[in-house]
Amino acid sequence: MWMSPGLGVKRWLTLFVVCTFIGAVGVLHFTWTGPLHFAATRWILWVNHLVSPEIMPLYTGGMALMLLALFGALWSIMMLNRSVLRGTGTAPEQAVDLMYQRRHLARGPRIVAVGGGTGLSNLLSGLRVHTGNTTAIVAVSDDGGSSGRLRASLDMIAPGDLTDCYAALSDSPVMARLLLHRFERGDGLEGHTFGNLLLATLSEEQGGLSEAMLDIHEVLRIRGRVYPATTQPATLVARLSDGRVLRGESGFAAQVGDAQIQDVRLDPPALPALPEVLHAIREADQIVLGPGSLYTSIIPALLVPDIAREIRAAPAPVIYVASLMTEPGETDDLTLEEHVQAITRHLGRAPDCVLVNSAVPPRDVTARYAQNGAHLLNLSGAGRDLRGRAVVLPLLQPGQARHDPAALAQALLHAAPKRDQN
Repeated sequence: MWMSPGLGVKRWLTLFVVCTFIGAVGVLHFTWTGPLHFAATRWILWVNHLVSPEIMPLYTGGMALMLLALFGALWSIMMLNRSVLRGTGTAPEQAVDLMYQRRHLARGPRIVAVGGGTGLSNLLSGLRVHTGNTTAIVAVSDDGGSSGRLRASLDMIAPGDLTDCYAALSDSPVMARLLLHRFERGDGLEGHTFGNLLLATLSEEQGGLSEAMLDIHEVLRIRGRVYPATTQPATLVARLSDGRVLRGESGFAAQVGDAQIQDVRLDPPALPALPEVLHAIREADQIVLGPGSLYTSIIPALLVPDIAREIRAAPAPVIYVASLMTEPGETDDLTLEEHVQAITRHLGRAPDCVLVNSAVPPRDVTARYAQNGAHLLNLSGAGRDLRGRAVVLPLLQPGQARHDPAALAQALLHAAPKRDQN
């Protein structure tokens, strides 16, 4: 397996063999023309005495000795590597798999995924198999549950969706499991996840999550990068069709009622974005919006001015992963085309491609969602422009109304042309 393409081993092994032969020629030249000529002559005479030239030519003995020395050198290098790997705690049998995986992932496409919630973490868990160049830009305006309590107590950005994304991209299965562990008892701990508390600790210790990003990626062994859309706390504000204004996304579902959300904004509006986020957008091969809640996961990340400006100017195609269903209290009765129009209105750029699921969930699943007022999103009633941008594929997990990570990742990698990589 050490000879597998892409490991970068064969080139150095070839160089070692070539240098070994050149070294052998150099030794021969020095011995035959220098002060050791007498010893070389005695050696040849001694070999000639042992084996008659009629039985085996003298040069074959030299070749055999040279090949034996080369084999011994290769063996010594192999054993040295084995000792070094064991000393660093890496099983020699796993080293080749690890090297191949990292080399393969390093050549993967540069994908920027924007959103939040379980939809984004679901997408990242599928992409991590194909590329190590994923950058997640996560909305951090949530003000409910564990995130809301930590925001209120520490005046920090909401950590919940960040935790989910870190868990999805972590190369440590143990750490990924611990990040999502939710405390069910304990004064002040109940309801919090370990990941949220870890991010809160790093934010407090470093004076903000922006200063702790490098530590987070190193400690959690992230395959890719995860960044908040902004490093300052912000409140999501919605304007409804009946003229009301709602503050705080956690109350949208209960307070929207029969009205519809017309638009959303962040308060304060002039929020900064990390330089790493803006650089990732400029260098992206694809920019993926979603999957996730339209007004509380995808659009909030697009409301950070610098992020919206960079996406509008980016040469990479923008792909919108359409939600599977509407969300009660947020996108009631909105068609797929109206979802796309809302993104275009807030971003200032229409998606180049819309990825739409074609599979139908089981009837009992659909009926359960219908009881809560949710219905399937599809191209029914869509105009010619949207149909021309749509890529329709089966993307469901069997028996569920949830995107399948593997199918979604494969669809994204083929949904739009990639920019040439130098």
